[in-house]
Amino acid sequence: MVVFTLLDHPLISSYTDRLRSSTTGTEEFRQLLRQIAQLMLPFATQDLPTTEISISTPLQETRGVQITGGSPVLISVLRAGNGLLDGVLTLLPDADIGYIGLARNHETLEAEEYLVKLPDVSNRRVLIVDPMLATGHTAVATLERVMKGNPAEITMMNVVASPEGVAHVEAHHPEVHIVCAALDSGLNDSGYILPGLGDAGDRLYGTQ
Repeated sequence: MVVFTLLDHPLISSYTDRLRSSTTGTEEFRQLLRQIAQLMLPFATQDLPTTEISISTPLQETRGVQITGGSPVLISVLRAGNGLLDGVLTLLPDADIGYIGLARNHETLEAEEYLVKLPDVSNRRVLIVDPMLATGHTAVATLERVMKGNPAEITMMNVVASPEGVAHVEAHHPEVHIVCAALDSGLNDSGYILPGLGDAGDRLYGTQ
């Protein structure tokens, strides 16, 4: 069964609800996505392995920790994933980054691949960022592409998800951890999340 974490934090909830509003313009939408990513990241990475180290403070020696094996590989699902990627990189600036471009076929609702550029993910932790988990077709196509590289573990970080999308990922990749800010009521006939926030890519880049 998919490990699904629905975050319950007042800052994340309030920023997500501002993101939903049709009155939120492009500049604020971008800023909110960055801020939401920064707030969600600690929850998406809370099981990163650490090792104990020695630290010399100005006053005395003490013990601390550092992440073992470096930062996880970050993979942005284009286009909208870049809005979250910007925020994640402020906290993980040394991370390797990959991109997967997938466009939804509006008739079949299936994801069609147009770009893949990935670093080596073999035996590494991977964090996939995409604001929306709607039908789950894009998520599954992304996961299947990443799985070919034999990663050690995959976490998906989504702002808004539908129950249908979560179930679709669970059916195909039950080993994946999904961290989400909001679980909405469902999908409309066109496969868009309700109430959702519209097309995240269009709102991020001011396109239609």
